[in-house]
Amino acid sequence: MLSPKRTKFRKSFKYKPKNNSLQNKLFFGLYGLKALEVGRISNRQIEAARRAITRKLKREGRLWIHIFPHIPVTSKPTEVRMGKGKGALSYWAAQIKPGKLLFEIDGVSLELAKQALAYGAGKLPLKTKFVKKTNHLI
Repeated sequence: MLSPKRTKFRKSFKYKPKNNSLQNKLFFGLYGLKALEVGRISNRQIEAARRAITRKLKREGRLWIHIFPHIPVTSKPTEVRMGKGKGALSYWAAQIKPGKLLFEIDGVSLELAKQALAYGAGKLPLKTKFVKKTNHLI
């Protein structure tokens, strides 16, 4: 699973992403999956989506992941009283804003790309949208 090798601090504040829209375009592939909401995606969810997409592609084409979980999320055990410091590290998460490109695919047909990204989007807790590259030739 994805996690940083080293960080300056073990624990951090809870990031609250603003609802700023980004203008992310496809860089590597022809098809992509774009987020439509604000949220956090854990390293397990990213891995589950990656596995689902690669299984659907059946070793065809290429997949790029544009997000990395670099925010430590802590939690205290159940039935523990308030106070006594911050909880232990629970998982790593990535901060997502609307318009952020999550995954890109290349080297497959349009139908297969739509199926694979829809299957991967089912593993994520956000609303997403299928996008494809448009050629702007003047």
